[in-house]
Amino acid sequence: MAKHRAPEGSPTDFDAATVALADVSGDYTIDVAHTRIGIRARHAMVTTVRGAFTDFAGEAHLDTQEPEASSVSIRIRTASIDTGQADRDAHLRSPDFLDVERFPEMVFASTEVEQVDEDTYEVTGDLTIRDVTRPVTVEFTLTGSAKDPFGNTRVGFEGALAIKRSEWGLVWNTPLDTGGVLVSDRIQVEFDVSVIRSA
Repeated sequence: MAKHRAPEGSPTDFDAATVALADVSGDYTIDVAHTRIGIRARHAMVTTVRGAFTDFAGEAHLDTQEPEASSVSIRIRTASIDTGQADRDAHLRSPDFLDVERFPEMVFASTEVEQVDEDTYEVTGDLTIRDVTRPVTVEFTLTGSAKDPFGNTRVGFEGALAIKRSEWGLVWNTPLDTGGVLVSDRIQVEFDVSVIRSA
């Protein structure tokens, strides 16, 4: 059982995902209303602070016959960071962190896609934050496919990525009297993505 998840079969479990479509090949756009791009960081070495970006756009090309021909790109407005606390969000937007006035976007563009097993794909690409570009690999799991009530072909993916923010120039921190630092260097980026096939 994964950490911090309800036991299988508990009342909080999701219904089983639907994988109703045999071939989901095609061009897609991210459905922002049903997608979450989240972050997690340790605060004061004792707890986890979560947030999400609320303004982003992206496209994907899916090829089930030749997965290596698939691709994805995402552009995120850095000023859209929302952790539910106004002062913290203002600090994250400042030059100490994302410096949104100088660097209004973060960008991920895939360079390689590899199918690991039936529902898992490793997507390697370039992640640009504060004009620093570094390669990263995200493992995505296909979580479902369906025709929605509006006739859209819809596909879902989940993935997560651990990075050291200092490698992209986000180095601000404050030491704690008891040892350690106020904000972890290592952060998690989480993707819960729904894409819709382009007309």
